[in-house]
Amino acid sequence: MNDHPLGSLFGYFALLSLFAIGGANAAIPEMHRIAVGVMHWMSDRQFADMFAISQVSPGPNVIIVALIGYHVAGFTGAAVATTAMCGPTCLVAFTAARTWDRFKDAHWRVAIQAGLVPLSLGLIGASAFVLARTADHTVYAGLITAVTAAVAYFTRINPLWIFVVAGVLGLSGWL
Repeated sequence: MNDHPLGSLFGYFALLSLFAIGGANAAIPEMHRIAVGVMHWMSDRQFADMFAISQVSPGPNVIIVALIGYHVAGFTGAAVATTAMCGPTCLVAFTAARTWDRFKDAHWRVAIQAGLVPLSLGLIGASAFVLARTADHTVYAGLITAVTAAVAYFTRINPLWIFVVAGVLGLSGWL
């Protein structure tokens, strides 16, 4: 997109922000493709680590964008990437909310809203698949991912306990 890292960060994340329906996690597959496959800013492992840090850190999930930007161009890169990811969508969201509110009783609005739910879930599911594929380099890691998904889906156990168990398994050398 641009030879200068800051221009590339801004261009990719500004465009990506407009397609991140469902939040930053819905754009993880494309972030991975750009950061690892296209621009070669980092390895699969580094990307998976940044995702893990962004999920464990308090605050919004968009922290991964700042981490990628920081990895590429330091604090300036973090600021540029975060501004690019949040700025355009804030403007679109503000404009859309004002328009959306005017048509709160329209049938087309209800239909669009109903269609966006499965779209968002599908994008987030694709994100989970890409992250599992990049992080699971052993049979044990794949098994832990599958068990974690099953426990999270079928039980009401707090996900922090799942993190604790996975951390203990990692410390014990299983992964």
